[in-house]
Amino acid sequence: MAKKRKYKSAILQSVHEGMSGLHRIGLVDAKTMRDFDEGCLTTVKNLTPKQIAQVRKRTGVSQAVFAQYLNVSVVAVSKWEQGEKKPSGAALKLLTIVQKKGLEAVA
Repeated sequence: MAKKRKYKSAILQSVHEGMSGLHRIGLVDAKTMRDFDEGCLTTVKNLTPKQIAQVRKRTGVSQAVFAQYLNVSVVAVSKWEQGEKKPSGAALKLLTIVQKKGLEAVA
């Protein structure tokens, strides 16, 4: 089963899937594929506590509801917004997607 990926656009998704096929059969090397990954997939950048709070407030939901969508604890969301902890991994990726495309993108 193929991995679920988030692309910047439908066109980039199509290009990336074509290149992935060429990579699987050996016509595209690993470095070129990494370059395509970087160009086509949604990029993740660290968010400040203020940015995290703004993302959540723009969605119009409480910390508890936001936490459910991101599959994290309410305490985690609170600590991110207060700057006590920083999101990482999948949580940071989901926050980036919500920031760019809205809460419905992860619903």
